[in-house]
Amino acid sequence: MKVVRQKDLKANIRQYFDMAFDGEAVVVPRKENRNVVIISEDEYRQLEKARNNLEYLLMLRKSEEQIRSGRVVAKTMEELEAMSIN
Repeated sequence: MKVVRQKDLKANIRQYFDMAFDGEAVVVPRKENRNVVIISEDEYRQLEKARNNLEYLLMLRKSEEQIRSGRVVAKTMEELEAMSIN
């Protein structure tokens, strides 16, 4: 991880973009601890995928807890078909 000042980033933006593309995160400190991190699009997509997978796993865990505690609604096939939009 590389930490650079905004001034240096502006002066050498291509260099820091290349660093991010090559896998090194570039951190740009800002006032009030509102820092920015520059990463490659591939790394961003991996982080998004991991976050989405975690959200999905948490949803499955919640569903499993509902099933175990008996908080379910049972429907027959006929009831489900009646609910469908034709």
